[in-house]
Amino acid sequence: MRIALCQITSTPDKWANLELVAEAMAKAAAQGAEVVVFPEATMACFGVPLGPVAEPLDGPWATQLRELAVRHEVVAMAGMFTPADDDRVRNTMLITCARVHLGYDKIHLFDAFGFTESRTVAPGKPTVVVEFNGVGLGAAICYDLRFPGLFTTLADQGAKVIVLGASWGDGPGKREQWELLVRARAVDSTSWVVACGQAPPEQPGEGNAPTGVGYSMVADPFGRVHGQLGAEPDLLVVDIDPAMADEARKAIPVLANRRF
Repeated sequence: MRIALCQITSTPDKWANLELVAEAMAKAAAQGAEVVVFPEATMACFGVPLGPVAEPLDGPWATQLRELAVRHEVVAMAGMFTPADDDRVRNTMLITCARVHLGYDKIHLFDAFGFTESRTVAPGKPTVVVEFNGVGLGAAICYDLRFPGLFTTLADQGAKVIVLGASWGDGPGKREQWELLVRARAVDSTSWVVACGQAPPEQPGEGNAPTGVGYSMVADPFGRVHGQLGAEPDLLVVDIDPAMADEARKAIPVLANRRF
């Protein structure tokens, strides 16, 4: 399976961001990518009011992104915001192609490091695993990375590849935590972890909104780094073997052996 990680820097303008998506997706498809992954908050960066930019999955932004995926014959996964039942929004990973169009709503909200995501974002509940060419793809978003139970649950539900979109907040030790946790979740779940983050903006915004550190990476089911970008906006295209998850689960049967 060939997967592309499109490390972009989102702006407050969702239509300008859709142009970034279109450009990156075309480049990824030209390199033979089957799954094209974008970060959390691809629709609009954090640090701006999210209610005015949120749209349902059948709204114009998600519909146009699906049209791009269909045109390039890829599965596209990208972060957006959808309306919640209260005055908040949901932090959603859109998963879309010719035959699938659905969203995973972030379960673990980023109430940490002085940021309170739950003030404006409502938590999701159901986990999501979709099948593509016989391979289970699980979905996760940013702060989810700190919770091993989600990743082992996705593996229980058939995921061999877990795709995570992130807008990982910068700060002392945050890049090191990012790299450690991506590899750790791969080992926990004996799955591939494909983690695509926002590149940092050229000018830091006001406040403590998480705007990204870059360093998107892919870890194999044994926790080895299979590919990684730097801090700048860039494209990483990797070939992965989903069958390696079966090899890891046979060699290190932590999913079968766990007691808690």
